[in-house]
Amino acid sequence: MPQKLKGKTRKASAARTVKKEPVGAENRLISIRIPENVIEELRKVAGQKGDAGYQQLIKSYISKGLVEENPEGMFDADRQPSVLDETLEKIGVPVAAIRKQERDNVEKLAESKVIAEDIRNLARNLKPFHKAFAGKTFLITGAFGFLGRYMVHLLKHLNEEVLKTPARALLLDNFVTGYQQQVISDKNLSFHRHDVIKPFETDEEIDYIIHAAGIASPVYYTKYPIETMDVGTIGTRNMLELAYKKRVKSFIFMSSSEVYGDPDPKCVPTPETYHGNVSITGPRSCYDESKRFGETMSLAFWRVYNVPVKIIRPFNVYGPGIRPDDFRVLPNFIEHALRKEPLPIHGHGRNTRSFCYINDEIEAIFRLLFSEENGESFNVGTPGPEVSVRDLALMVAKAMPHAVEVVNIDPPHAVYATSDPKRRCPDISKLIARTGFKPRYSLAEGLTRTIRWFCGE
Repeated sequence: MPQKLKGKTRKASAARTVKKEPVGAENRLISIRIPENVIEELRKVAGQKGDAGYQQLIKSYISKGLVEENPEGMFDADRQPSVLDETLEKIGVPVAAIRKQERDNVEKLAESKVIAEDIRNLARNLKPFHKAFAGKTFLITGAFGFLGRYMVHLLKHLNEEVLKTPARALLLDNFVTGYQQQVISDKNLSFHRHDVIKPFETDEEIDYIIHAAGIASPVYYTKYPIETMDVGTIGTRNMLELAYKKRVKSFIFMSSSEVYGDPDPKCVPTPETYHGNVSITGPRSCYDESKRFGETMSLAFWRVYNVPVKIIRPFNVYGPGIRPDDFRVLPNFIEHALRKEPLPIHGHGRNTRSFCYINDEIEAIFRLLFSEENGESFNVGTPGPEVSVRDLALMVAKAMPHAVEVVNIDPPHAVYATSDPKRRCPDISKLIARTGFKPRYSLAEGLTRTIRWFCGE
């Protein structure tokens, strides 16, 4: 148990330092140093409850100010008001509104105007492939996760508005991380509650399999490490065996850019030929290694059984429909901003990412699915610009109609403190050359559309 802080020691005084840096007319960047004993408490909670637990403690910590621990390790409620109190009192934290907003985001997922626009645009951009959809049967795992739901909406739209001969689909999900509300199921789109670590049996012929099941958020693969490994390995094996049995025309394995780990700066933008810099025992390893092994197994089925596999490595996909409680950086910033809470940057915020809007991701998936590019891996993302986490926070803050603070805090979780890749940016020249795909959405446009969805449009 950390020792109680006594008096105004030099260390404690340093820990109370709050630096303010003006950013624009309204939004400011505040740097907060959390005392080491508090960080240990936060990491302990993160290990027991995942990000949800420590995120709540962080909010409490920021809103109450920098404090000393009592012998029981709890925050001292009787401490003097911090320099942040006045700011936080002005901003306010409407708890009831938060809960209603979260409910509304779930309830409006299917009726969203923004998502409806995206689906119509997807259908138009995939017009050269409409004949490939018609009359075919798809099996989609993780069908009601972030990516899967867009695929399901697309198939439903094509059946209702475009195709004379409808597509059929078997939609599999066990809802470890997917939304259970408003499951889409009709005579052509058949939902099955199923865990892919168990074999799936069906008498139907299957033309295409998209294996998108997975636990991608650090929040959830920290909470469910065994399940994360199982879906990437056992689940992938089961789907590959089904693909072989059904003699499918094409099989997509949704891998991850995490297979590259923390890439050498000389290999950024990162090509598919880069073998990666990945820890096999680190905080992210349950996810990283299961995806790497899933790729190995997919290619083995291609070489041994001629299963027509394509491997997709997505790079930082975002957009409408992503879980507000996903805790990855962009939805986390947007949720805090809409609640009028400070946006928490874990660490210095200089790590960079290039973000891919969901429509671009889904279009690339189907272009590859209908291609003959078997037995290969493809990066899917937007090559640029690379944006630092700090600059992303400021972009989100600037997009808000009210003032939002941006707060630097010490990373309270090992996933972010010791293993967060410094840069992540794809080389998609292979994807462009083989499929003709090019990203259509800038970060500014995609961010605007995502915020509109979070606001209930």
